[in-house]
Amino acid sequence: MSLITQLFGDQEMLDPFLSLINRCPVLNTPTDWKETHEAHIFTSDVSGLKKEDVKVELVDGGRVLQLSGERPHDDNEDGAKWHRVERCRGKFLRRFRLPENVRTDGGEGIKASVEDGVLKVVVPKGEVKKVERRVIEIQGK
Repeated sequence: MSLITQLFGDQEMLDPFLSLINRCPVLNTPTDWKETHEAHIFTSDVSGLKKEDVKVELVDGGRVLQLSGERPHDDNEDGAKWHRVERCRGKFLRRFRLPENVRTDGGEGIKASVEDGVLKVVVPKGEVKKVERRVIEIQGK
């Protein structure tokens, strides 16, 4: 419990860190990225979302993995009074530049699944292409 909360009670407006967490798409959709011998594995918290609510894309020529979606706002049609809203709502977008050792194949080898509020994306590894060394002739005198 933060010092501000201890001194002034349980009020989000007095705790700037809690407000930052609720408004920041990076903090409200935490993602782990690990590399194994076979693949790069991305694991994101997407609690409350179905697979239809989340989009997994390769962008920028297949070099960037993009995870996006939207957590809908609860309608207040019944006139209920909210005392606290801590769960994040709205759109989120996470982008990860993939290293040279991934095999994207236009997205064919990439697997994605959502289970128990966790999105898991597996990007298989491939061989790193070696750049050929070429000597460029200098023109002119």
